[in-house]
Amino acid sequence: MIDPRKFDELARRIQASLPPGLDEVRDDVTRNIRAVIAAGIARMDLVEREEFDVQSSVLARTREKVEALELRVRQLEERLGDDEPGSG
Repeated sequence: MIDPRKFDELARRIQASLPPGLDEVRDDVTRNIRAVIAAGIARMDLVEREEFDVQSSVLARTREKVEALELRVRQLEERLGDDEPGSG
């Protein structure tokens, strides 16, 4: 999951950029900023790095198996082609 401290840091940066006259609404603005950031990130359909790495590994192994099976099929097809009557 995304580190909530990143939300806090981003909210602090935005809060620091607010004009000085908004001091009395600062907490409310900070809460709203956090909510908007969290909602935006939730809509992005992100995955954690660990899950991405696991899926990449699974895909690599699957690709290796498919390539090995394709080679085996080609070899079997060649062997069957040699065994057909009138093929040579």
